Amino acid sequence: MSTIISLDEFITDEWYPGFKPAFEHAPYYVEPFRTFNKADEERFWFLDFHWPRGLTPLGLIWNEDGYNWGTQYAAENLPLPPGRGLTNRIGGIHLYGSPIDVQSPYEIGERAQRMGAYLPNFLQNFDSIWAERRDEVERGWQHFVALDTESMSLPELSMMLKEARAFHKRAFEIHFEIMYPLLVNYLGFYGMCAEMGLDVSQIGKFLQGYDTKIMETDRELWKLTRAAKQAGLADVFARTEPQDLVATLDGMGGSAAAWMTQFRDFLQVYGYRTEGSCDVALPSWIEDPTPALGTIKSFIAKEEEHDFEKSLAGAIEERETAIDAARSQLTAEEQAAFDAGVASCQAANFPWWQDDHNYYIDLKVSLPLRWAARAIAERTGADQADDGLFLFWPELTAVADGEKSLDSYKSLIEARHQYFDHWHSRRASMPKVLGTVPEAVTDPVLIEIFGLNQHFLNAIQAAGTDGDVKTLTGVPASKGKARGKARVFNNADNLHTLETGDILVCESTSPNWTPAFAKIAACVCDGGGMLSHAAIVGREYGVPTVTAVGLATVVIEDGDEVEVDGDTGTVTVYKSS
Repeated sequence: MSTIISLDEFITDEWYPGFKPAFEHAPYYVEPFRTFNKADEERFWFLDFHWPRGLTPLGLIWNEDGYNWGTQYAAENLPLPPGRGLTNRIGGIHLYGSPIDVQSPYEIGERAQRMGAYLPNFLQNFDSIWAERRDEVERGWQHFVALDTESMSLPELSMMLKEARAFHKRAFEIHFEIMYPLLVNYLGFYGMCAEMGLDVSQIGKFLQGYDTKIMETDRELWKLTRAAKQAGLADVFARTEPQDLVATLDGMGGSAAAWMTQFRDFLQVYGYRTEGSCDVALPSWIEDPTPALGTIKSFIAKEEEHDFEKSLAGAIEERETAIDAARSQLTAEEQAAFDAGVASCQAANFPWWQDDHNYYIDLKVSLPLRWAARAIAERTGADQADDGLFLFWPELTAVADGEKSLDSYKSLIEARHQYFDHWHSRRASMPKVLGTVPEAVTDPVLIEIFGLNQHFLNAIQAAGTDGDVKTLTGVPASKGKARGKARVFNNADNLHTLETGDILVCESTSPNWTPAFAKIAACVCDGGGMLSHAAIVGREYGVPTVTAVGLATVVIEDGDEVEVDGDTGTVTVYKSS
C-alpha cells in the first residue's frame, strides 16, 4: 500500500500574499505552474534541492521559464520518449516538482522513433552544437553586462527588464534542448550495461576525469590563495571576518592593494556567479564578494593546498580501471558494443556538461533580471533595492511602464518580506516529498539526477517510526572513507565557514558548492543520484560521497561525529548532540 503524505497545509489559491494569477498568467507548454490543490495528492511530489532558500515573487519566474516552459518545450519538441518534462507547485515559497509522464505505450514508441532519428546527428556534432548554443547565451550575456543601469531612464530599464526575461527564457530552452539528448544517450548506455549484467553504479566513473569551467574557477581561487600567502596577508585573513575583508585590505595599501587588484581582475572573469542556481534574490560575487573571500580565507587556513593535478590523475586512473574491470566481464561482441557506448557517452558527456553549463547558464542568467528589478525599484522610490524582487512580473512591469506606482505596493511588499522570512525559516522541516509515495520510482531521470531511488524512498517511508537511527544508507557516489564533525547546511549562505576535515551534510549540492570539496573530508546528501552535482564533484575531487540518504539533514545534527563510507553507501552517526 502506498504512503500518502498530506499536502493540506500547502493548499492555497495565492502564490504570495495579495497575488492570485489570472488565467494564462505565464506561458506554458503542457501543464502550468500553480499552487497545490487536493487532487495533487494523487501524484508524487519531491522537494527540489536547487532552491533551499525558497524563491521570492520575482524569483518564481524560474518556475515559469525553467520548469514549465524549458523542460516541457524541450521534452515535447525533441521529443523525450517517456515524459513531457516537469511541472511544479509551491509549498509556501519552496518548490516541489513532479514528472509529466507519457501514459500511452503507442505514444512512447512514436516519440522514441523521433528521438532515435534526431539523436545520431546530435551526438556526432555535440561539440559544435553546444558551442553554438553557448555562444548564443554569451552574446546575450555581453549585451547585459555592457549596460549601465545607473544612467538608464525608467523606460530604458523597462525595456531591459523585458529583454532580460526573454534572455532568461531562451537560456532554459537551450539548457533542456541540450540536457535531454545527453541524458537519453546516457540512459541508453545505462540500459545496455544493465542487460550485460554490469554494475550500473560504476557508470559515472566511466565518464569522470574531464575539466570544466567550474573547476577552472576553483583553480583560480587557489592561485589567489597562494598569492595572498606570498604577499604576507595570511594573518590579515585569519583575524578578519569575510564580510570585512574588502574594507580591511583596501585600507592597507601596499601588497594588500596589489592583491585586491588581482582579486578584482579575477572577479571580472569569474565573479558573475551566484551562491545558488537561477535565483534573482542572490547577488553575484561582483556585488558581494564575501563568499569568494571567505573561501580564500578558509583555503589559507588549510595546511596543504589542494592538488588539482593529483585529483585529476586519480579520477582518470579510477575511470580507466573501472572501464577495464567492466570489459573483463564481457564477451568480445559485448566489448565492442560497450566500447562504442563508452566512446559516445564520453564524447557527449552528460556529467561534464552538467558542471560546465552552470558557468554559462544556471549561475548567472538570472542576474540581468535582478539588476533591472533593483534599478527599477531604486528609481521609483523603494525602501530597499530588493523590494523589486518582491513584486510579481505583471506588477513590476506595471511599475516600470508607469502604469502603477511602487507606493501602491509598499504594504504588500512588506507582507511578502515577512511571508518569505517565515517560510525560509521552515526549510529544514519541510516534507521531503508530498502526495502519494510510490513503492518504487522507475523514472531514470528522478533516480540518476534527483536520487529518488529505493534508499531515499525507504528512508521517507520509515520517517516517524520508533527507534534511534544511527546508521543511514544511500548511493555510494564517490569511494573512500572519512570520519569527522558534521556540518549541516540548509543552503550555501555560510558555506565559506566550513573547515578542513568537516563532513558536509545537506539536501544536495549545486555548482556554487564546488569549492567546499577542496576542504571537506566527506559529503552526505539527502537527495541526488550518480549524475547529481555532489556525485560528480565528489569523484573529481576524490571526496567520499553518499547521496540519496533521504533524511540525513533530519537525523544528523550539526556537530555530530559521523563516518562516511563512500564504498558501501553507509553513514554512521557515532555521537549525537
